[in-house]
Amino acid sequence: MSIQRIECGPRMSQAVVHGDKIYLAGVVADDPSVGVKEQTQQILKSIDRLLAAAGSDKTKILTANIWLADIATFAEMNAAWDAWVPQGHTPARATVESKLAAPQYKVEIMVQAAR
Repeated sequence: MSIQRIECGPRMSQAVVHGDKIYLAGVVADDPSVGVKEQTQQILKSIDRLLAAAGSDKTKILTANIWLADIATFAEMNAAWDAWVPQGHTPARATVESKLAAPQYKVEIMVQAAR
């Protein structure tokens, strides 16, 4: 079975496809100068793009892991998430508070999906 790497860099690929499973790296905002809701919206747009490049879409997400720099922003993140995720296609999900790679990042999301 082949392995397809999407946006492969020296340290990591943004997505890896193996068989009918798609694994996305943790995705952060392109412009982290905005608030949690806006960062989440940017991340979800990137997830849409990466899933499309892998031949899938958000209705096929199996699991999502979400890291928040401050769990007090849970409702802000969920406002963007709930507007984006298709009802009836919600994945298994975990959300935790964690220190992220750089202080300007407030949200990071990683998903696995079917093709």
